[in-house]
Amino acid sequence: MEEEARSFLGSFVEEFPAALEDGSPLPVSPLSRRVTLEELHGESLELGLRLLAARGAPAGLSAILCQAALSQLLQNDLSPFHCAQEAEHSQEEEQQVVLLQSDAVQRLFLNKLIDVTLARHRDFPKGRPSPSPSRFLHCSVHAIKNTRRKMEDKHLALAEFNQLFGIQSGVDCAYYAVFDGHGGVDAATYAAAHLHVALSGQETLQSDTATAFKSAFKHTDDMFRGKAKRERLRSGTTGVAVLIQGQQLSVAWLGDSQAILVREGQAITLMEPHKPDREDEKQRIEELGGCVTFMGCWRVNGTYAVSRAIGDFDQKPYVSGDADCSTTQLLGDEDYVLLACDGFFDAVKPSEVPQLVLDALHQSVEPEGGRDAPLEQSEDAVGLRVAQRLVSHAKAAGSSDNITVMLVFLRPLQQLRAQNSSTGAAGDAPQQ
Repeated sequence: MEEEARSFLGSFVEEFPAALEDGSPLPVSPLSRRVTLEELHGESLELGLRLLAARGAPAGLSAILCQAALSQLLQNDLSPFHCAQEAEHSQEEEQQVVLLQSDAVQRLFLNKLIDVTLARHRDFPKGRPSPSPSRFLHCSVHAIKNTRRKMEDKHLALAEFNQLFGIQSGVDCAYYAVFDGHGGVDAATYAAAHLHVALSGQETLQSDTATAFKSAFKHTDDMFRGKAKRERLRSGTTGVAVLIQGQQLSVAWLGDSQAILVREGQAITLMEPHKPDREDEKQRIEELGGCVTFMGCWRVNGTYAVSRAIGDFDQKPYVSGDADCSTTQLLGDEDYVLLACDGFFDAVKPSEVPQLVLDALHQSVEPEGGRDAPLEQSEDAVGLRVAQRLVSHAKAAGSSDNITVMLVFLRPLQQLRAQNSSTGAAGDAPQQ
């Protein structure tokens, strides 16, 4: 780990020996042209993590550097970056929202990031041990556009949740999420940049994670409403997010993206996706004055095929922004958590997942010596191949949608591969 950090810091200071000059192009593009002060948090962290990941920074070190740079940025007077007041404003707006020029303010953020990274390089390794890797073994993700015209899925894997937000609870915390956009990618991009930031700021995060998650989803939806109004955006996104705190796993969701837990080769049901034809969802929509009709698939008011989402403001409150959340205690015998969009789950049943993963683990090494050959490839490489094979299976099973599959492995792949394949298709087990 130290050697990896040393190598990254050395190459980084060669590329960025000093601050970026005014007017020079940014080495990485911001997500937006203009941001509110609240949006600045998520967009800066996203920008910094993207910049550092592209240069091979260890994930734990990236989180610490970005957190330090953002803290320094927020101590600055940001009024020089305010956008000029626009002439036209909605009459229903009670107060003017202050917007910041992204390029200019993010140049300042990146210069703060360069400063803290150069300082880290100067001090390395005196008195500052490199952050230890997360206890979570690794996360493997594969995503494809498939036959759709555009890729509207987004995802985020953040095993360094505590480091990124300076949380010192003493409990390891990791966050993973998949967002399935529709009508454009804007809502999914927004949720991927801001939901975890909103979650980190919830006072009940440690004591009542379900309430914290629900509030974070609602807050992110409210924030996106402001952006959608300013920029005339019409997109929406479903989403599923997992937070692992020590031995507690919480999953929160809006819409039909899903997460399942696999324990000793059996799929554990964690949630029930929100679909328009679900009886309680249909009743909720009809009591609000809406309707659910079949037009090739079940749709809310003849438009959206989802009943809950971030965004879709032209169909609120029928398309609800209220998330659900469930919590499960980890017993130590869990294999992995799988998160995926409906492009996967519309073609693959949750009960099929354990056997598919087990088969993929075996197939990933067979060319080098058969089913009983040692697992010589790196676990990251094998995990990626498993994710790829799951996506390929969903596509072969008839999915034409965008497909994203994320696997968070909770035990070494060598152990999973050693499991008797007969236990891999045991079907769904109830939540425990």
